[in-house]
Amino acid sequence: MNYGSKAREQLKSFKGSEYLYGRDVLAEVGRVVQKYGKRAVWVRDAFPGSEAFLQTIRESLAAAGVTILSEVDGAGPNAPREDLYRITEEFKKQNPDVLLSFGGGSTIDATKAAEVLRTIGGDIEDYFGMGKVTEAIEKTGKKLTSHVAIQSAASSGAHLTKYSNITDVASGQKKLVVDESIVPTYPVFDYQVTYGAPKSLTLDGALDGIAHCLEVLYGAAGKDSYAKIEKVAQSGIGLAVENLPKVAKDAKNKDARDSLCLATDMGAYAIMLGGTNGGHLTSFSLVDLLSHGRACALMNPYYTVFFAPANEDALRMVGKIYKDAGFTDADLDALGGRDLGIAVAEAMFELSKSVDFPTKLSEVKGFNDEYIARALKAAKNPQLSMKLQNMPVPLSAEMIDEYMGPILQAAKDGDLSRIKNA
Repeated sequence: MNYGSKAREQLKSFKGSEYLYGRDVLAEVGRVVQKYGKRAVWVRDAFPGSEAFLQTIRESLAAAGVTILSEVDGAGPNAPREDLYRITEEFKKQNPDVLLSFGGGSTIDATKAAEVLRTIGGDIEDYFGMGKVTEAIEKTGKKLTSHVAIQSAASSGAHLTKYSNITDVASGQKKLVVDESIVPTYPVFDYQVTYGAPKSLTLDGALDGIAHCLEVLYGAAGKDSYAKIEKVAQSGIGLAVENLPKVAKDAKNKDARDSLCLATDMGAYAIMLGGTNGGHLTSFSLVDLLSHGRACALMNPYYTVFFAPANEDALRMVGKIYKDAGFTDADLDALGGRDLGIAVAEAMFELSKSVDFPTKLSEVKGFNDEYIARALKAAKNPQLSMKLQNMPVPLSAEMIDEYMGPILQAAKDGDLSRIKNA
């Protein structure tokens, strides 16, 4: 199946002409930004090889008559609150009429949240959960400043989505703002920026894209949106599973890297159609232990077994992708329910092993049972309740210990038999 052509069709359906992406598009950024304002604050990441890209953007902005009031360092991994507050203060000081971000998901997420705090006020705690920003906008009558978001990594798809992940580093807990009002006004993604990305970042990002597609697909079971989400998830997971091993083998494979960019954009499309659930929820409690993509890749096979009885159609489609890529030889058509879930989970393990990713928590340096306790506590927090609601096997806070506890214990030692189906 030509997953790439299908993904491009779906991306056009998603964003139409309001998305600048592909190879060598940074020189057009000024043309985009000047439509929204002429006085910009630019939040940007700096990484090996980034200066040439930054300079291209500066020249493009200057040619379009856009003044850069300030260039602000981007956010650290997982968008720590300290970075959020620092960026917010710079926005307040400069009072721009357009915002520009260039970086990975953390920098784009911090830019989204900083503009909320700058324009509407309050504390970030006021906005964790779903729709809280829109509620505040309707109450205050204030309008968020236009935001042009330039993605630099094939990963979270933050340039396309309504999500802002912010982390309390002291407690090691990530929380989430989910609101249509914070979707960047205009997204940009120059695939060439990803060509020099470290192997570890590339693999993490691709597996994050798989997690977005997979979890939204699982959560869509039985819903009217399932057919559309299935097509998007198939394109995204197919592209990632086909091309991740190619990039792992040859980091200079530009066509495979382009395909991973498309794959993670499909992940972003998926999470605009539905929501993530188990893997992402647990990953929020592992921020000081694993990268986000790695945490999701580790946890999703275990949630796959738990969700299996409610997800047979999805598992047959996903399983075929992994089988075509050589990660399982199971007769998927002959299996059902939990047994089908186990077969697909084991295929996911094989993909992770092929790129030297851990498949159980006990393999991760620094892991101890306190992380399980943290994850169970976080799952009961009302601010993260949307993740429980997105599950194909819905859990209430009262059911967390009975059902999620065994999932986490299974993930600790890799024993799928520990998982208790509801």
